[in-house]
Amino acid sequence: MTTMTETSARFREFKMPDVGEGLTEAEILKWYVQPGDTVTDGQVVCEVETAKAAVELPIPFDGVVHELRFPEGTTVDVGQVIIAVDVVPGGGEAAAEPVAPAVAEPEPAAEPEAPKGRQPVLVGYGVAESSTKRRARKGTEPPAAAAAAIQGELNGHTTTAVPAPAATVVPESRPLAKPPVRKLAKDLGIDLATVTPTGPGGIITREDVHAAATPVPAPAAAPAAPAAAPEAVAVPVAAALVPGARETRIPVKGVRKAIAQAMVGSAFTAPHVTEFVTVDVTRTMKLVAELKEDKDMAGVRVNPLLIIAKALLVAIKRNPEVNAAWDEANQEIVQKHYVNLGIAAATPRGLIVPNIKDAHDKTLPQLAAALGELVSTAREGKTSPAAMAGGTVTITNVGVFGVDTGTPILNPGESAILAVGAIKLQPWVHKGKVKPRQVTTLALSFDHRLVDGELGSKVLADVAAILEQPKRLITWA
Repeated sequence: MTTMTETSARFREFKMPDVGEGLTEAEILKWYVQPGDTVTDGQVVCEVETAKAAVELPIPFDGVVHELRFPEGTTVDVGQVIIAVDVVPGGGEAAAEPVAPAVAEPEPAAEPEAPKGRQPVLVGYGVAESSTKRRARKGTEPPAAAAAAIQGELNGHTTTAVPAPAATVVPESRPLAKPPVRKLAKDLGIDLATVTPTGPGGIITREDVHAAATPVPAPAAAPAAPAAAPEAVAVPVAAALVPGARETRIPVKGVRKAIAQAMVGSAFTAPHVTEFVTVDVTRTMKLVAELKEDKDMAGVRVNPLLIIAKALLVAIKRNPEVNAAWDEANQEIVQKHYVNLGIAAATPRGLIVPNIKDAHDKTLPQLAAALGELVSTAREGKTSPAAMAGGTVTITNVGVFGVDTGTPILNPGESAILAVGAIKLQPWVHKGKVKPRQVTTLALSFDHRLVDGELGSKVLADVAAILEQPKRLITWA
């Protein structure tokens, strides 16, 4: 999809692209540039959130930012112009032409023209970081200065435009920080320019932002700042809480909206059945401790979830009929000869379920590495839409919250989901005597159109048997 147009020989416009699979809209989370900033081909200019993930958008041409069409927190339809760039900054007679105010409606765009002489950039991937330079404000360009001031207010701070001599260029360095850190700073009301970086290469870390927020009690007075434009700013949930308020209304959009729709569709389409089993996992916990000292597992994270994931993969291998999907349109059961293992992850944007592709073919070290990368990427908010597509079976670890187990709802298009409860030391009959043992409860929900009680019970029993006697991973794999 072409995402840019030319309004004149001087200005180009960049449109909101379809960053997923047929998505129709995206919310602008963060602008990384402001009017007057110099941008280069492939530079990330903003971060947007779709119904599937947060994605960074690179711009496909060079120039100087003329106008940001939408403030942060705005949901924009695919195809709408989000930024205009001056591709002939200060050049000849074109520079003397009057510039339309930022609030003016864009003129009808000409036929899209593909950029020449550059390699295509896949949206949200493989973009190198680049520095941002701010162009000097000229006295002959009041509309651009006004646009910068307005955008500054929308971002929670005031920008004062000071005319500079035409020959003077005042560079303005942008603090180095990853997008999740920038969002954290925004949520906490911290100006990154005031934060002392401690990360490698002068990068600001989460700890730096928290350190800057701790000694400053000023956020209590912060609610007065957004009063100038309350409807144009995306207010984080924490910032929306008002002392003494009896209600707080939170717009449902982005990932959370997609999750809600998917869960309702799944709950009222697939007939759910959930079975439970309580199992002694003492030997599994000992195996985890041994693997942590194994040189073959060096550099990867080893935890009970890794063994549980491998146990489920072995159970699916022994009972392949459970790995299927229901095709309502064709009235067919689609058997999957591969396992894309989903792992439910709680993130600030809501619950997401990225999956490990072809998990059935991975060795234990490979599975551990894939699991660690999946969790790390999800926590950073960098999970791509592709990573969440095509799952076949899912694991949700509710035990990390201290609960025994739950009745999980299937992800649409999947046949089963395994919930893992908290692992606790409990009295247990072992070899005829009551002893303290590590015990957990597993719950398997499945689509009863695809999986009957016998098959579901076999899968759950196999997982439990492996966790009780982990040596079966070798004999059954």
